[in-house]
Amino acid sequence: MNVEWRDFLEQAGAHWNGHQVLGFGQAETELDAAFNSDICCDLSHFGLIAAQGADAERFLQGQLTCDVRQVNAEHSLIGAHCNPKGRVLASFRLFRREESYFLELPGAMTAAALSRLRKYLLMSKTTLEDASDALARIGVAGPNAEHLLRSALGAVPATVNSVIKSGLNPLITAIRLPGRQPRFELHGAAPELGAVWNALKPDVTPVGAEPWRLLDILAGMPTIYPETVEAFVPQMINLQQLEGISFQKGCYTGQEIVARTHYLGKLKRRMYLARIDSLNAPRPGDALFSPQTDASQSAGQLADACQHPEGGYAVLAVALIECAENGILQWGDANGPVLQIQPLPYEFDAAA
Repeated sequence: MNVEWRDFLEQAGAHWNGHQVLGFGQAETELDAAFNSDICCDLSHFGLIAAQGADAERFLQGQLTCDVRQVNAEHSLIGAHCNPKGRVLASFRLFRREESYFLELPGAMTAAALSRLRKYLLMSKTTLEDASDALARIGVAGPNAEHLLRSALGAVPATVNSVIKSGLNPLITAIRLPGRQPRFELHGAAPELGAVWNALKPDVTPVGAEPWRLLDILAGMPTIYPETVEAFVPQMINLQQLEGISFQKGCYTGQEIVARTHYLGKLKRRMYLARIDSLNAPRPGDALFSPQTDASQSAGQLADACQHPEGGYAVLAVALIECAENGILQWGDANGPVLQIQPLPYEFDAAA
């Protein structure tokens, strides 16, 4: 981790668990703040992979589900890296700073994702490296986030996935994220982000990693963790609804299976937002059960989960469409709590 940034956060009162900020001393208050008010969150629990070189765009275009040609100084995308069978190995946000592309993904996924991508480099004039310590990163969200950041940066990205350089400090890259309230992430050197943090401090609640995870879940944003590597094809985690798959870009690893699912197949599973009323914590990869399926067929599994400030847990569940929409889904087994399906902030089209 960036030592200068860690020192700054410790002075700000951060409590750590390895490379992840657990919080700033008030876990329940922080979770409620993420749901109801304005927050500022350290994002060091995400890692960064940097791709540079004359062939970087071409290399990434041949590996990722999104159209890398659309990623530039003004636009970012989410996407995935798949194995040849079309199963997702990693999910990420792709953005560009100067001459480098950056793939942002959970820190626990960074080393494995980097290793898998390097296997495809061959003679490509592209370098890939772990850049997690090169930039600090924070998230800002809430009903007043846009106004607060405009005061601190001079401007903010206007639409989801758009990117700007700060008018007051061009060393800061700001990206607008989807969410139930305005949400942004900032990337830059520790001193610059520290100055933004301090400017926002009177008006926001500092929070740890879990409240930000809650906001990702409520936004219907998929994240692949070690427990769910190769568990899903991209359409199962709704990437086509989030501009994370291009069906016009041409070949990439796993493209044949992804395209076949889109043009010829009928998708049987997709990702749903749900609540689980339980005192025990669900985890990514946990199995789902449905009385509508026979014992030999899985009803699905959890993609993500986080405590909800109103009780129980918010989850993203990849499940059989028939069971989720016309039946019952239960966490774990036939005696497990029933998933209460919630509306996602985006819709599915007929082809999805």
